[in-house]
Amino acid sequence: MTPPLVAELLQLLRLERLEDNLFRGQSRDIGTKYVFGGQVLGQALAAAQRTVEGRYVHSLHAYFLKAGDIEAPIVYEVDRARDGRSFTARRVIAIQHGEQIFNLAASFQAPEEGLNHQLSMPDVPAADDIRPPEAHDPAQLEKMPVKLRRWMTRRGPFEFRPVYPRDELNPPKRPPYQQVWFRLSEEVGDDPALNASLLAYASDFHLVGTTTFPHGISYYQGNVQMASLDHAMWFHRRFKINDWLLYSCDSPSAQGARGLARGLIYDRQGRLVASTAQEGLIRLVNKA
Repeated sequence: MTPPLVAELLQLLRLERLEDNLFRGQSRDIGTKYVFGGQVLGQALAAAQRTVEGRYVHSLHAYFLKAGDIEAPIVYEVDRARDGRSFTARRVIAIQHGEQIFNLAASFQAPEEGLNHQLSMPDVPAADDIRPPEAHDPAQLEKMPVKLRRWMTRRGPFEFRPVYPRDELNPPKRPPYQQVWFRLSEEVGDDPALNASLLAYASDFHLVGTTTFPHGISYYQGNVQMASLDHAMWFHRRFKINDWLLYSCDSPSAQGARGLARGLIYDRQGRLVASTAQEGLIRLVNKA
Protein backbone atom coordinates (compact mmCIF):
# COMPACT_ATOMS: atom_id res chain seq x y z
CA MET A 1 0.00 0.00 0.00
CA THR A 2 1.28 3.47 -0.89
CA PRO A 3 1.99 5.59 2.25
CA PRO A 4 -0.70 8.26 2.81
CA LEU A 5 1.58 11.26 2.14
CA VAL A 6 2.81 9.85 -1.17
CA ALA A 7 -0.71 8.80 -2.16
CA GLU A 8 -1.93 12.33 -1.37
CA LEU A 9 0.77 13.87 -3.58
CA LEU A 10 -0.03 11.48 -6.43
CA GLN A 11 -3.70 12.42 -6.11
CA LEU A 12 -2.78 16.12 -6.37
CA LEU A 13 -1.11 15.38 -9.71
CA ARG A 14 -4.09 13.36 -11.03
CA LEU A 15 -5.98 16.38 -12.26
CA GLU A 16 -9.68 16.29 -12.99
CA ARG A 17 -10.31 16.78 -16.71
CA LEU A 18 -13.06 19.35 -17.26
CA GLU A 19 -12.66 19.67 -21.04
CA ASP A 20 -10.11 18.64 -23.68
CA ASN A 21 -7.67 21.36 -22.61
CA LEU A 22 -9.05 22.28 -19.20
CA PHE A 23 -8.10 20.63 -15.90
CA ARG A 24 -8.76 21.21 -12.21
CA GLY A 25 -6.41 20.47 -9.34
CA GLN A 26 -6.81 20.59 -5.57
CA SER A 27 -4.33 22.07 -3.09
CA ARG A 28 -2.60 20.73 0.00
CA ASP A 29 -1.67 22.76 3.06
CA ILE A 30 1.91 21.80 3.97
CA GLY A 31 2.42 24.68 6.39
CA THR A 32 3.18 27.46 3.92
CA LYS A 33 1.10 30.64 4.01
CA TYR A 34 0.06 30.19 0.39
CA VAL A 35 -0.02 27.29 -2.08
CA PHE A 36 3.44 25.71 -2.33
CA GLY A 37 5.03 26.77 -5.62
CA GLY A 38 6.21 23.25 -6.42
CA GLN A 39 2.60 22.05 -6.30
CA VAL A 40 1.48 24.54 -8.97
CA LEU A 41 4.56 23.75 -11.06
CA GLY A 42 3.98 19.99 -10.86
CA GLN A 43 0.27 20.28 -11.60
CA ALA A 44 0.78 22.63 -14.55
CA LEU A 45 3.32 20.22 -16.05
CA ALA A 46 0.92 17.32 -15.43
CA ALA A 47 -1.83 19.24 -17.28
CA ALA A 48 0.46 19.90 -20.26
CA GLN A 49 1.56 16.25 -20.37
CA ARG A 50 -2.08 15.11 -20.53
CA THR A 51 -2.27 16.74 -23.99
CA VAL A 52 0.95 15.18 -25.37
CA GLU A 53 1.59 11.62 -26.58
CA GLY A 54 4.87 9.88 -27.43
CA ARG A 55 7.04 12.86 -26.46
CA TYR A 56 8.73 13.80 -23.22
CA VAL A 57 9.26 17.14 -21.54
CA HIS A 58 12.75 18.56 -21.99
CA SER A 59 12.24 22.11 -20.70
CA LEU A 60 9.81 24.39 -18.91
CA HIS A 61 9.77 28.06 -18.03
CA ALA A 62 7.27 29.42 -15.52
CA TYR A 63 6.28 32.62 -13.73
CA PHE A 64 4.56 32.89 -10.36
CA LEU A 65 2.19 35.83 -10.81
CA LYS A 66 0.16 35.79 -7.61
CA ALA A 67 0.10 33.80 -4.37
CA GLY A 68 -2.27 30.82 -4.51
CA ASP A 69 -5.15 30.26 -2.08
CA ILE A 70 -4.76 26.94 -0.27
CA GLU A 71 -8.50 26.70 0.33
CA ALA A 72 -9.54 26.89 -3.35
CA PRO A 73 -9.02 24.60 -6.38
CA ILE A 74 -6.84 25.71 -9.29
CA VAL A 75 -7.96 25.48 -12.92
CA TYR A 76 -5.28 24.81 -15.56
CA GLU A 77 -5.97 25.90 -19.15
CA VAL A 78 -3.67 24.33 -21.76
CA ASP A 79 -2.92 26.00 -25.08
CA ARG A 80 -1.72 23.47 -27.68
CA ALA A 81 0.71 25.97 -29.15
CA ARG A 82 2.51 23.66 -31.59
CA ASP A 83 2.76 20.02 -32.66
CA GLY A 84 5.82 19.71 -34.89
CA ARG A 85 7.61 16.71 -36.33
CA SER A 86 10.14 16.54 -33.47
CA PHE A 87 8.99 19.03 -30.86
CA THR A 88 5.70 19.89 -29.19
CA ALA A 89 5.02 23.15 -27.32
CA ARG A 90 2.37 23.84 -24.71
CA ARG A 91 1.36 26.92 -22.71
CA VAL A 92 -0.50 26.55 -19.43
CA ILE A 93 -2.34 29.22 -17.44
CA ALA A 94 -3.28 28.53 -13.82
CA ILE A 95 -6.46 30.34 -12.73
CA GLN A 96 -7.89 30.87 -9.27
CA HIS A 97 -10.80 33.13 -8.32
CA GLY A 98 -10.99 34.28 -11.95
CA GLU A 99 -7.39 35.52 -12.06
CA GLN A 100 -4.10 34.17 -13.44
CA ILE A 101 -1.80 33.13 -10.63
CA PHE A 102 0.84 31.29 -12.70
CA ASN A 103 1.80 30.54 -16.27
CA LEU A 104 4.08 27.97 -17.82
CA ALA A 105 5.59 27.21 -21.22
CA ALA A 106 6.83 23.66 -21.78
CA SER A 107 8.51 21.89 -24.69
CA PHE A 108 8.41 18.16 -25.46
CA GLN A 109 10.60 16.11 -27.80
CA ALA A 110 10.34 12.72 -29.46
CA PRO A 111 13.20 10.39 -28.40
CA GLU A 112 16.31 11.08 -30.47
CA GLU A 113 20.03 10.18 -30.35
CA GLY A 114 22.67 12.91 -30.27
CA LEU A 115 25.89 14.24 -28.74
CA ASN A 116 26.40 13.47 -25.07
CA HIS A 117 28.44 15.22 -22.36
CA GLN A 118 27.82 16.61 -18.86
CA LEU A 119 29.46 18.29 -15.87
CA SER A 120 30.67 15.83 -13.25
CA MET A 121 28.75 15.32 -10.03
CA PRO A 122 30.29 17.03 -6.96
CA ASP A 123 32.41 14.80 -4.75
CA VAL A 124 30.16 14.45 -1.70
CA PRO A 125 29.27 11.65 0.74
CA ALA A 126 26.65 9.18 -0.47
CA ALA A 127 23.09 9.61 0.78
CA ASP A 128 23.24 6.39 2.80
CA ASP A 129 26.29 7.74 4.66
CA ILE A 130 24.44 10.86 5.85
CA ARG A 131 22.23 10.81 8.90
CA PRO A 132 18.66 12.13 8.56
CA PRO A 133 18.23 15.71 9.84
CA GLU A 134 17.76 16.06 13.58
CA ALA A 135 14.52 17.38 15.03
CA HIS A 136 14.33 21.07 15.90
CA ASP A 137 14.46 22.29 19.48
CA PRO A 138 10.85 22.12 20.83
CA ALA A 139 11.39 25.28 22.90
CA GLN A 140 12.29 27.25 19.76
CA LEU A 141 9.40 25.78 17.80
CA GLU A 142 6.94 26.90 20.48
CA LYS A 143 7.88 30.53 19.79
CA MET A 144 7.00 30.25 16.10
CA PRO A 145 3.63 30.86 14.37
CA VAL A 146 1.50 27.73 14.03
CA LYS A 147 1.79 27.48 10.22
CA LEU A 148 5.58 27.92 10.28
CA ARG A 149 5.84 25.37 13.08
CA ARG A 150 3.90 22.88 10.96
CA TRP A 151 6.21 23.52 8.00
CA MET A 152 9.29 22.98 10.18
CA THR A 153 7.98 19.70 11.65
CA ARG A 154 6.34 18.32 8.51
CA ARG A 155 6.88 14.77 7.33
CA GLY A 156 6.31 15.06 3.63
CA PRO A 157 6.38 12.51 0.79
CA PHE A 158 10.04 13.34 0.08
CA GLU A 159 13.03 12.54 2.25
CA PHE A 160 15.82 15.13 2.32
CA ARG A 161 19.39 14.71 3.58
CA PRO A 162 21.53 17.87 3.36
CA VAL A 163 25.22 17.11 2.84
CA TYR A 164 26.17 20.08 5.05
CA PRO A 165 23.16 20.80 7.29
CA ARG A 166 22.42 24.37 8.38
CA ASP A 167 20.54 25.49 11.47
CA GLU A 168 17.65 27.30 9.78
CA LEU A 169 16.53 28.92 13.03
CA ASN A 170 20.00 30.35 13.76
CA PRO A 171 21.67 30.37 10.33
CA PRO A 172 25.39 31.15 10.07
CA LYS A 173 26.87 33.03 7.11
CA ARG A 174 28.11 30.56 4.50
CA PRO A 175 29.14 30.59 0.83
CA PRO A 176 26.12 30.50 -1.54
CA TYR A 177 26.00 26.81 -2.38
CA GLN A 178 24.58 23.59 -0.94
CA GLN A 179 24.04 19.93 -1.83
CA VAL A 180 20.97 17.96 -0.73
CA TRP A 181 20.15 14.31 -1.39
CA PHE A 182 16.44 13.64 -1.83
CA ARG A 183 14.03 10.93 -2.95
CA LEU A 184 10.33 10.11 -2.95
CA SER A 185 9.71 7.75 -0.05
CA GLU A 186 7.84 5.14 -2.11
CA GLU A 187 8.15 3.33 -5.46
CA VAL A 188 5.89 4.87 -8.11
CA GLY A 189 7.04 3.09 -11.27
CA ASP A 190 8.89 4.18 -14.40
CA ASP A 191 6.33 6.45 -16.09
CA PRO A 192 8.47 9.37 -17.37
CA ALA A 193 5.58 11.85 -17.21
CA LEU A 194 4.79 11.09 -13.56
CA ASN A 195 8.47 11.14 -12.57
CA ALA A 196 8.90 14.50 -14.32
CA SER A 197 5.93 16.05 -12.51
CA LEU A 198 7.20 14.76 -9.17
CA LEU A 199 10.69 16.12 -9.85
CA ALA A 200 9.23 19.51 -10.80
CA TYR A 201 7.37 19.51 -7.46
CA ALA A 202 10.51 18.64 -5.48
CA SER A 203 12.75 21.08 -7.38
CA ASP A 204 11.11 24.04 -5.61
CA PHE A 205 12.56 22.92 -2.27
CA HIS A 206 15.98 24.33 -1.26
CA LEU A 207 16.69 26.18 -4.52
CA VAL A 208 16.04 29.86 -3.82
CA GLY A 209 16.91 29.35 -0.16
CA THR A 210 20.54 29.05 -1.28
CA THR A 211 20.54 32.80 -1.95
CA THR A 212 20.21 33.49 1.78
CA PHE A 213 23.38 31.63 2.82
CA PRO A 214 25.92 34.51 2.54
CA HIS A 215 23.67 36.77 4.60
CA GLY A 216 22.97 34.54 7.58
CA ILE A 217 19.20 34.79 7.20
CA SER A 218 16.41 32.26 6.71
CA TYR A 219 12.81 32.07 5.52
CA TYR A 220 11.92 30.91 9.01
CA GLN A 221 12.85 34.24 10.58
CA GLY A 222 10.01 36.70 11.09
CA ASN A 223 11.72 39.60 9.33
CA VAL A 224 12.51 37.72 6.10
CA GLN A 225 9.99 37.74 3.24
CA MET A 226 10.66 35.26 0.41
CA ALA A 227 8.65 34.14 -2.63
CA SER A 228 9.40 32.43 -5.94
CA LEU A 229 9.18 34.75 -8.95
CA ASP A 230 9.98 32.30 -11.73
CA HIS A 231 11.24 28.77 -12.30
CA ALA A 232 13.04 27.15 -15.22
CA MET A 233 13.86 23.48 -15.63
CA TRP A 234 15.58 21.28 -18.20
CA PHE A 235 15.24 17.49 -18.22
CA HIS A 236 18.32 15.75 -19.64
CA ARG A 237 18.13 12.03 -18.87
CA ARG A 238 15.67 9.50 -17.49
CA PHE A 239 15.61 8.93 -13.72
CA LYS A 240 13.57 7.34 -10.94
CA ILE A 241 12.21 9.78 -8.38
CA ASN A 242 12.16 7.17 -5.59
CA ASP A 243 15.93 6.60 -5.86
CA TRP A 244 18.37 9.07 -4.30
CA LEU A 245 19.03 12.22 -6.34
CA LEU A 246 21.59 14.92 -5.49
CA TYR A 247 20.46 18.55 -5.76
CA SER A 248 23.56 20.73 -6.12
CA CYS A 249 22.55 24.41 -5.81
CA ASP A 250 24.42 27.71 -6.02
CA SER A 251 23.52 31.39 -6.07
CA PRO A 252 25.64 33.63 -8.33
CA SER A 253 23.93 36.89 -7.36
CA ALA A 254 21.48 38.70 -5.08
CA GLN A 255 20.47 42.33 -5.65
CA GLY A 256 17.41 44.60 -5.86
CA ALA A 257 15.43 42.44 -3.38
CA ARG A 258 15.90 39.46 -5.72
CA GLY A 259 18.17 36.44 -5.57
CA LEU A 260 19.14 34.04 -8.37
CA ALA A 261 19.76 30.34 -7.74
CA ARG A 262 20.79 27.50 -10.04
CA GLY A 263 20.61 23.76 -9.52
CA LEU A 264 22.01 20.56 -11.03
CA ILE A 265 20.27 17.26 -10.22
CA TYR A 266 22.26 14.01 -10.42
CA ASP A 267 21.32 10.40 -9.84
CA ARG A 268 23.38 8.07 -7.64
CA GLN A 269 25.39 6.92 -10.66
CA GLY A 270 26.56 10.50 -11.27
CA ARG A 271 24.39 11.13 -14.36
CA LEU A 272 23.10 14.68 -14.71
CA VAL A 273 19.34 14.21 -15.05
CA ALA A 274 18.03 17.79 -14.80
CA SER A 275 19.00 21.44 -14.34
CA THR A 276 17.05 24.26 -12.72
CA ALA A 277 17.14 28.03 -12.26
CA GLN A 278 14.98 30.28 -10.13
CA GLU A 279 14.81 33.92 -9.11
CA GLY A 280 13.11 34.74 -5.85
CA LEU A 281 11.98 37.78 -3.92
CA ILE A 282 14.06 38.38 -0.79
CA ARG A 283 13.11 41.25 1.50
CA LEU A 284 14.13 42.15 5.02
CA VAL A 285 11.09 43.75 6.63
CA ASN A 286 10.66 45.63 9.88
CA LYS A 287 8.40 43.88 12.39
CA ALA A 288 7.40 46.91 14.42
